[in-house]
Amino acid sequence: MGYVADRWHKSRPKPDEPECGEHKGKVASSVHGKGKRWQARYDGPDGNERTSLHSTKAEAEAEIVRQESAKQTGSWLDPKAGAVTVERFALDSWLPAQNINARSHTEYLGALRRYLIPEWGNRQMRSIRPSEAGAWQQLLTSKYNLSGAYPNRVARYVRGIFKLAVDDRVIPISPFERIPAPTLVESAVHPPDVAEVRQLIAAAYRPMYAAMIEVTALTGLRSGELRGLAVDRIDFLRRTLRVDQQLVYEKGKGMYLDDVKTGAGRRLLPLPRRAVDVLAAHIAHAPPPQSGEWAGLVFMMPGGRPVGESTLDWALKNICRRAGVQPRHWHEIRHHYASVLIGGGENPKVVQKRLGHKDVMTTLRTYAHLFAEAEEQTRDVLDAAWALPGETDGQTESSATSGRIPESRAQEASIVQLNA
Repeated sequence: MGYVADRWHKSRPKPDEPECGEHKGKVASSVHGKGKRWQARYDGPDGNERTSLHSTKAEAEAEIVRQESAKQTGSWLDPKAGAVTVERFALDSWLPAQNINARSHTEYLGALRRYLIPEWGNRQMRSIRPSEAGAWQQLLTSKYNLSGAYPNRVARYVRGIFKLAVDDRVIPISPFERIPAPTLVESAVHPPDVAEVRQLIAAAYRPMYAAMIEVTALTGLRSGELRGLAVDRIDFLRRTLRVDQQLVYEKGKGMYLDDVKTGAGRRLLPLPRRAVDVLAAHIAHAPPPQSGEWAGLVFMMPGGRPVGESTLDWALKNICRRAGVQPRHWHEIRHHYASVLIGGGENPKVVQKRLGHKDVMTTLRTYAHLFAEAEEQTRDVLDAAWALPGETDGQTESSATSGRIPESRAQEASIVQLNA
């Protein structure tokens, strides 16, 4: 249990010290009359003593009761913890807690330094109000001119900082608690179809690029995952491909192999026979290096260097021009893979797993219109399969108006039941 101390008077005065002129029976301390008189003293859950100043003794006693009660209920917060600045908590606590690779670390840090620290860096965590949180989110578009999905992404980072502060008991509640996040704007993807992908493969001016296009179209690998693919990740017998690393580039460090960004990114892909044949043919034609930093990499440039991201993008632009099709980004070939799965009737969870998305909502947001098209295709297939001669959209006029099963269809149903 804590206790209240009188700052203005000595607790153990010497016998010969003069009495305080304002308070009988007391001996004035060196801070008499300066600041608040009463000090509440109590131990925190960690055993360290905490103090706070109050104008009256009753206020100090009430503070001790409040803190002791908070410790018992598990709702205790260190009153001084919220004094940490936004910059220090973001960089020293939140960023190290993220399970991300070096490339994502650089991305997160850059976003914080561009959009958060200039606005709130020197502010205390506990000082940010909900109205300021909402206003800051507006700045992402009005001041920093961010567009598309990026305002939502940056806001997600910052909202995560304050959520962690709540979990760490630095602040009692996040200022973003009741503030909606910026709308996530996802532009509809229009991936190439099978015919266009075949055109790209045929127009590739190097066999390696043709193989990379076809493998991406058949597996949905990201650019870094494809360029970091090693032969020991391919099980030719079971026809599976293990995705757990990617080739990344970092300024000042160059290219290196790193883990994939998230746990969902680590996945085991089933390989169609065509993908197995393409990979086997490419490996036979251009065997991976047997030793060194890039040992086992399937796709290598002449001279023994891995394929850089910009190199691959530049190659695809040239291939699109040679094929006479619209310019494409490499990620659109990954979208092609997703569109084929969706068109074939795969459910969203399967598509999410194959693509390595963190959650199914990402898959649904990105390919919402493709799922809608697939649903309509399912209706058309069923209507066509069950249509009788003279019916339109699988329904006769009599059945559409009366809601009854036509006599001919009822007879068929009876025959089916008898045969069963």
